[in-house]
Amino acid sequence: MRTFMKITLCAGLLCFVYAQSSFATAPVSGENGKVEWTQLNTINLPNQPVDVSHSLDGRYSFFLTKEREVLIYDQKGSLLGRVPVAKGVSAIDVGPRGQHLFLIDSDKSIAATLAINFIVNIKTADSPYKGKVDAPVTIAVYSDFQ
Repeated sequence: MRTFMKITLCAGLLCFVYAQSSFATAPVSGENGKVEWTQLNTINLPNQPVDVSHSLDGRYSFFLTKEREVLIYDQKGSLLGRVPVAKGVSAIDVGPRGQHLFLIDSDKSIAATLAINFIVNIKTADSPYKGKVDAPVTIAVYSDFQ
């Protein structure tokens, strides 16, 4: 049984990513010379991962899988969503805030950028309101205050 493992630096800490339910190939914590490690969390992925990337703030983790999709997880390990990708996509990267997903398609020699927006349902039951109850509402958020 082959276990995928990738070690990456996220928010100043090492993160281990694997696809199997057992983690027998590496100890949970330890020390080797001038390196010390402690496993912070694990995520059991539904499909075999090919690549992984994290937002700079550590809020989101993006996993490219062999099933041609990018799985997006939050810090708690909850699946936020899935983004289907083309067959040739072999590598991913993420913008600093997790708002852009960069895809590398090796088969077609294409680099694509996707804008990522997270949909949040806000419970408004029993909240005060003005106007029609069923009026459509749009909230615009700006992250650039120049």
